[in-house]
Amino acid sequence: MIRSFLVERRSWLLLLLFIHLLPPLIAAIDVSIPLLPVLYITLLSALICLVFLIVRYPRETSFYRQLRDWEPSDGTAALAESDHPLARIVETALSRQARHYKREAARQGELLEQEKDELLSWIHEVKTPLTAMQLGMERVSDPTVKARLAYEWLRIHHLLDQQLHQRRLPYMDNDLFIERTKLVPIVVQEIQPLRSWCMQKGIGFEMDLQAEYVLTDAKWLGFIIRQLLTNAVKYSDTGDIEIISREADGQVIVEVRDVGRGISAKDLPRIFDRGFTSTSMHQDSAATGMGLYLAHKAALNLHIRIEVESVSGSGSTFRLRFPVANEMSRMGGM
Repeated sequence: MIRSFLVERRSWLLLLLFIHLLPPLIAAIDVSIPLLPVLYITLLSALICLVFLIVRYPRETSFYRQLRDWEPSDGTAALAESDHPLARIVETALSRQARHYKREAARQGELLEQEKDELLSWIHEVKTPLTAMQLGMERVSDPTVKARLAYEWLRIHHLLDQQLHQRRLPYMDNDLFIERTKLVPIVVQEIQPLRSWCMQKGIGFEMDLQAEYVLTDAKWLGFIIRQLLTNAVKYSDTGDIEIISREADGQVIVEVRDVGRGISAKDLPRIFDRGFTSTSMHQDSAATGMGLYLAHKAALNLHIRIEVESVSGSGSTFRLRFPVANEMSRMGGM
């Protein structure tokens, strides 16, 4: 702070130095002027200036210290307490700027909210022709064409579903209803849309739900399981997908196991990152990298911990660890 103080006032300090050196210089040139009295006066004047700078330093720099330590979240009230003219000018300018940004932020927030509502409305409108398409596909007689159409329909359906839940995630807390939820209906409901795709690939499902109930939000749990099952089917070419639930130490654990291509060790730490697909299968244009990201974000809000174990070429196991009852009660849903 001292260095900044001296640098800012260096022009004034150089002027004072010149004024103090000028009389001795003149006395040294003009022999008619006694040098010692001039030096005495100059030294006394310099001493007074030095004392003045020392006394004024805390007062002159108090505003700069406040400005250095100032946090924008604290507002400009702290700066307004200073009677320094520069402090009042800066406080006024910052207040004007803060009001401008608040108005701009409010306007942008309204636009984003309007855009979100329009997108959600569009997604719901698109689902109507999708339902009609699904009914129309039942009339297709060629099994190959029908399977291909069903697969493309499912892709569109899941992409729209991801967009819908992505827009709802920031407001998820307002949409939660925590209750004692039965697992079987949720799992069966998420398996049904995948049946034609699984039949095409020769994949089946095995369920062993020993723990029948969990404390969670049924709608968001269905979304999480949907992402895990979709990934399991997408990256499996054969074999069955196992869905297992059990209870350990008062905690319900749900596992989704597949025998698909698995995940390489270098990809495991990044699979829940936004937009991450794969380093080993980077040419897979069908992957968006959003499914596991959204599932992980939703699980965090539900206090569900997602764990994954995988060996490249030998399948993957995704594990959902549900919180115990007293943890759920703190969420305010019980």
